[in-house]
Amino acid sequence: MSWITTHDLDAFTAAAGPFLRAEPAPHTVLLTVTASLDAAGLDRYGDGTPEFGWWRGPGGGVAGAFLYTPPFPLVLARMPDAAAAELAELRAAGGLPVSGVNAGRAAAEAFAAAWTARTGAAGTVEERHRLYRLGELVPPDPAPSGRARPATEDDRDLLVDWTREFSAESGGGSGDPERAVADRLAYGGATLWEDGGRPVSYAGVTRTVAGMVRVAPVYTPPPLRRRGYAAAVTAAVSSAASAAGAREVLLFTDLANPTSNALYQRLGYAPVEDHLVISFSGRTSS
Repeated sequence: MSWITTHDLDAFTAAAGPFLRAEPAPHTVLLTVTASLDAAGLDRYGDGTPEFGWWRGPGGGVAGAFLYTPPFPLVLARMPDAAAAELAELRAAGGLPVSGVNAGRAAAEAFAAAWTARTGAAGTVEERHRLYRLGELVPPDPAPSGRARPATEDDRDLLVDWTREFSAESGGGSGDPERAVADRLAYGGATLWEDGGRPVSYAGVTRTVAGMVRVAPVYTPPPLRRRGYAAAVTAAVSSAASAAGAREVLLFTDLANPTSNALYQRLGYAPVEDHLVISFSGRTSS
């Protein structure tokens, strides 16, 4: 049982890809981030060099994986507690940075417990997310006025502004807003809802990987909220993804936002599992 780490994206996808693709929903972040790195370059999420790893279990097969795109937290796949503990030990012993971890609850908690025991750094749950999967789409009724349309290069500045506002409001992000928007426009991953000839809401989608696509982000400027635009644009991109052949359409919500959780369930999304983002602070030891 051991971890193998690399900066070689091709080596990672060759070794860990089959494991991740066998369960696309819980591994949606690893799959979509690696797809973006492959298509848009290893600097897609920042200037730091991405790091990847996979864990082989007692039978020799891959049974865990992680990716690290500085300065974001480690993203962990599903894995046994022993693999999470071994990863914490490996990074602590090597003096490797761990600002936080982003994973399904079980893997996040197992890693955090091992990291705190090994380094003395305290773990704080910063965000609690719920992963949803689309069942039968239920479009909003009544629908708001307006229509959906694909975003184009002419919308670039608006999308950059809205991406920056979304990141500031949510406390998260997907790297530099300009790079994020350029990437989405390159594969047609941005949709706007227009009302009266002007954009009023925005939904992005990831690349389709292993038959899975994730809706992210969904943003409506504060003055335009509570008019049904977010529901309408989410329904539009969800329908389009299904029509294009996606077998699973996913999205995350912040559990601190009951409005969004209720909204997506009304549209036909059902809970899959909860994820945690845990940050670490305090003393460390090697």
